[in-house]
Amino acid sequence: MSLQKKIVLSFLMSAFIIALLSVFLYLNFVEIKKETTFLELTDTIRSKSLQIRRHEKNYFLYAPTKATDESKAIHEYLGEMDRILDGVQTNKTGWTLSLKNLIREYRGQFSRIELLVKNISGESSQLKNKFSSYQEVSGLIESNFLDKPLDDVNYLQKNFSLKSDHRLIIWLNELDTEINSLRKTGENILMVSKELDKKARENVDNFIRLSRIGILIFFLLFVAVGVGTILFITRNVVRRLQLLTNVVEKTGAGNFLKMPVPARKWASHDEVETLIEKFNTMEEQLAQREKELIQSKKLAAIGTLASGVAHELNNPLNNIYTTAQRLLKKSEGECPVFIKKGLDDIFGQTMRVKSIVSDLLEFARGREPNFRPIELRSLVNGVYKHIGLSMPVDSIRFHLEFHPEEIVIYADQEQMERVFINLISNAIDAVSEEGDITVMAVEDDAKVTIRVSDTGRGILREAAEKIFEPFYTTKDKGTGLGLAVVFNIIQKHNGEITVESAEGRGTTFIITLPRSAGSV
Repeated sequence: MSLQKKIVLSFLMSAFIIALLSVFLYLNFVEIKKETTFLELTDTIRSKSLQIRRHEKNYFLYAPTKATDESKAIHEYLGEMDRILDGVQTNKTGWTLSLKNLIREYRGQFSRIELLVKNISGESSQLKNKFSSYQEVSGLIESNFLDKPLDDVNYLQKNFSLKSDHRLIIWLNELDTEINSLRKTGENILMVSKELDKKARENVDNFIRLSRIGILIFFLLFVAVGVGTILFITRNVVRRLQLLTNVVEKTGAGNFLKMPVPARKWASHDEVETLIEKFNTMEEQLAQREKELIQSKKLAAIGTLASGVAHELNNPLNNIYTTAQRLLKKSEGECPVFIKKGLDDIFGQTMRVKSIVSDLLEFARGREPNFRPIELRSLVNGVYKHIGLSMPVDSIRFHLEFHPEEIVIYADQEQMERVFINLISNAIDAVSEEGDITVMAVEDDAKVTIRVSDTGRGILREAAEKIFEPFYTTKDKGTGLGLAVVFNIIQKHNGEITVESAEGRGTTFIITLPRSAGSV
C-alpha cells in the first residue's frame, strides 16, 4: 500500500470517527433541546397548578367577598394549562393525557360548585324573606357555604327545622361532596405535574450523561486509532527515511553509495521505497538535474520580469476594453451572431484580466478620486450588465430599490465601478446557485446609504472581522485585494463601509457616502 493511501486511510478513519461523534452529539443535542423545552413546559405547568390551588383556597376562604375574582383567576389558569398541554409533543401524550383529564374533571367540578353556590345563594335569599330570624344570621351562614357547608346543614336543621329533603339542605350536602372531590382532584393535578416535572428533569440528566459517555468513548477511540496509525506509519517509514538521510550525508561527502531496497512480501512499494529507488539512480541523472536547475533559474528570472511587466498591461487592457465596448455598441443588429459572441467573449475576458491587474495596481497606486456627478442607478446597472458577460447570472434575481428613484452622487466613476464590481461579483460567488442580490440606496439630506445584499452562504464572524485586510481572502482563488481596494476607495470618498453577515443567512455590505463631493 502506498504511503499516500496509508495517510488517506488513517485520515478517513479519524474523520469517520469525528463524523460519528458529530452526528451523535447533534442528535443528542436535538433531544436535549426537546427535553429542555419540555422541562420548561412542565415547570410552567407545575407553577400554574400551584396558582390554581392557591386561588382555589382563596375562593373557599374569602367567599363571598372575593369569590368572583378568584373564580375568574381559576378559569384563566385552567385555560392557560389547556393551551400549554395542547402544544406538548405527541411523544409526551402518555404523561399529559392523564393531566388533561384531571384538568377537564377539575373544570367540571368547579363549574358545578359555582352553580351550586348560585342556587344556594338564591334559596338563602328566599329564606330571608320567610324567616326574619334567618335574616339576622344569614351573613354568617352564607360565609360558611364554601368553607363549612355541613356546619350550615346542622345549624339549619337544628334551628330552622329544615328537613333533609329541603333543596337548601340537598344542595349544601352536594356542595360539600363537590368541594372534597375538587380538592382531591386539585391534589392529583399537583401530584401529576410534579411527576411530569421530575420525569422531564430525569430525561435531561440522562441525555447529558449519555453525551458525556459518548464523548469519552469516541475520544478514546479517536486517540487509539490516531496513535495506532501514527505508530504503523512511523515504524516502517521514519526508519527507512533515517537510513536514507545517512546515505545522503555520505553522498554529500562524495561517497556515492546505493541503498538496498528491502523486499516487502505483504504490500507493494510505497513512496519511500520509490524515493530510495530514485535516489539510487541519482548519479546517472546529475547532469540532467543540473540542466533543469539552470532552466528553473531562468524561469524564475522570467517570472520576476513578468511581474514588472504587469504594470505595463493596464494601458493595453484599457484600450482593448474600450474598443470591445465600442464595437459591442456598434455591432448591435449589424453583424453575424458569431462575431457578436466573439466580441462578448473578448469583452468578458478583458474585464476579467483587467480586474486582476486593476486590483494589484489600484491597491499599490492609490490614485486620488476625480469627483463628478454620477447617476447611481445607471452605474450599478452597467456594472451588473458587464459582470453578466463573464459570470453566470441566469439563476440570479437582481433587484434595485432606490429611494428616490434617481440618486446622484459625487464620486470617481471608475473607482465606484470598481467598488460595485467587487461587491456584486462576491455576491454572485456567495449565492452560487439560485438566489437574490439586492442593491438598495436611500438618500437623505446629508448622505446616501447603499446596501448590497445577497442570500448566499454568509461569512463567519471571525472572517468578517478581517475581510477588509489586504491579502486576506476566503476564496480558493483570489488576490485578497478586492475588498481592501473597496475599503480604500470608500475612505477616499470620505465614506464608510461595514459588513453584516451570518453563516447561512447571506451578507450585506453597507456603504455610507456624503452627498457633496469632498465633504466629511
